[in-house]
Amino acid sequence: MSIETADVVIIGGAVMGSSIACQLAQRSDFDGRIIVVEADPAYEICASARSAASIRQQFSSAINIEISLFGIEYLRTIGERLEVNGTKPVIDLHEGGYLFLAIPEKEDILRSNHALQQELGADIAFFDREALKSRFPWLNVEDIAAGCHGLSGEGWFDGYGLMQAFRRKARSLGVTYVAAKATEIRREGAAWTVRMSNGEALACGALVNCAGASGGSDICRMAGVEVPVHSRKRCVFTFDCRETLANFPLLIDPNGTYVRPEGTGFICGVSPTPDEDPDSTDFDVDYSLFEETIWPTLATRVPAFEAVRPGQAWAGHYDMNLFDHNAFIGDVPGIENFYLALGFSGHGLQQAPAVGRGIAELIATGRYETLDLSPLGFDRLARNKPLLERNVV
Repeated sequence: MSIETADVVIIGGAVMGSSIACQLAQRSDFDGRIIVVEADPAYEICASARSAASIRQQFSSAINIEISLFGIEYLRTIGERLEVNGTKPVIDLHEGGYLFLAIPEKEDILRSNHALQQELGADIAFFDREALKSRFPWLNVEDIAAGCHGLSGEGWFDGYGLMQAFRRKARSLGVTYVAAKATEIRREGAAWTVRMSNGEALACGALVNCAGASGGSDICRMAGVEVPVHSRKRCVFTFDCRETLANFPLLIDPNGTYVRPEGTGFICGVSPTPDEDPDSTDFDVDYSLFEETIWPTLATRVPAFEAVRPGQAWAGHYDMNLFDHNAFIGDVPGIENFYLALGFSGHGLQQAPAVGRGIAELIATGRYETLDLSPLGFDRLARNKPLLERNVV
């Protein structure tokens, strides 16, 4: 068996792995060899290609807000950051904003979250019921006390385009991509050995686990650590509406159902209840979720949606962190040169710019320089200190 050497091997080459590879290769203080191992080189089933692809600052925890504030500035300037041979990537960023709605008993939580978001510099407006009705006349607010809308810095974009932009830039900087599955990892002295499904092996000094829902937990287990990260299926549905609804944001109903514009139509979805959300590896669409939960919610919230024409639907998977629904980012105490970017629970695309920057900094310098991501460190699991995030969608 031939063994190829690298300074850094990244397992998982979708948006997170490619962001790390790209931003590490861009550093002037790092000239090592980077190899990315990707089991799905066509990117047909990765979460990056099957996501609703959005970005928001409307979180309840400071670190998630700060990550997305960094992310939106990155996305706004992606053409300059990831240009390759004079070609600038385009990801069709649309800053239409999120609109979170709150029933009366949840208004205090909405106000508290909004105060923190404003304090950190997010451009989020708080609207009472009457202001909501005035600004969004198509919206039913009978049971709503208030809402928060991102005036700028929030919206949606081409997630697949972002992933490919990172990948193209990384490859232009000398990063090697290997189409194979990592089947075994082993610590041998000061180095890691990664065996792959193509029969070859890699030796490296630093190993990064970005394998996501398709194998991130398995890679951790091989390294001797258990993570509560599970593959959970999420379905996305499309539909058309007869009426034109002006100024439509990414709307979050109080029950968690979301909907946003997509081209001339809309896309929507909702997380299943915990007792109806088992581990999953299939891509079968649960059409009853749309018929029994999503559409009734949307038709009540937006009367114009009482008459819609359903379109295509698809399923993907979250690498769901059941500990606190936030990612594990950074090194793993007690395991030298083993890094995680795992368990994003649906936030991976919007967090990829900041996390890629952070992991690149850790590898190159041993510390975070741009943004301190330590609140998302793996050590919080051992300390049993979950990061509370109220705004999980």
